[in-house]
Amino acid sequence: MASKKFTEAAQNLSKAAEIAIESLKKFPPKEYDNDYYKYILKCCIERLFFINNPEPKYRNLRSLKYLEEEVFTRFQEGSGEDIEEFWKRIKEENLPFKRENKMAKILKRKKINNDIEYDFVTDVIVPYQQEGMITEEEVILLNTYLGNFENRKRK
Repeated sequence: MASKKFTEAAQNLSKAAEIAIESLKKFPPKEYDNDYYKYILKCCIERLFFINNPEPKYRNLRSLKYLEEEVFTRFQEGSGEDIEEFWKRIKEENLPFKRENKMAKILKRKKINNDIEYDFVTDVIVPYQQEGMITEEEVILLNTYLGNFENRKRK
């Protein structure tokens, strides 16, 4: 039986995933071709399914945190009409989520703290550099932080 905390967190995340899908449908990102747009939408729908139908071994807050990361990554770091709509709706629904710049936090802290941050940096370092969101110096620092985290994990 799922805890009350898990049930509440899952309900909030489910609503956020629904808002993500609605925002993408209302404002399809102009920079995506049709195939990539369909893929992103499909991923959001899959996340919603996993949130609402977790296998028993994944019915815990830690697993939910990974799904939260998957739902929110695009909306935390991107820009566009769909993203603005998403955050407007999150606020209107009074959901307990806040927009944050994870990359800025990691760079300021000079350290990757956990697997979620490691996966995030690994996933976005190249696109962020290509889009000019991080400098060459920051790429070097982030690669150092990735290496340091990998070394800590091995110990």
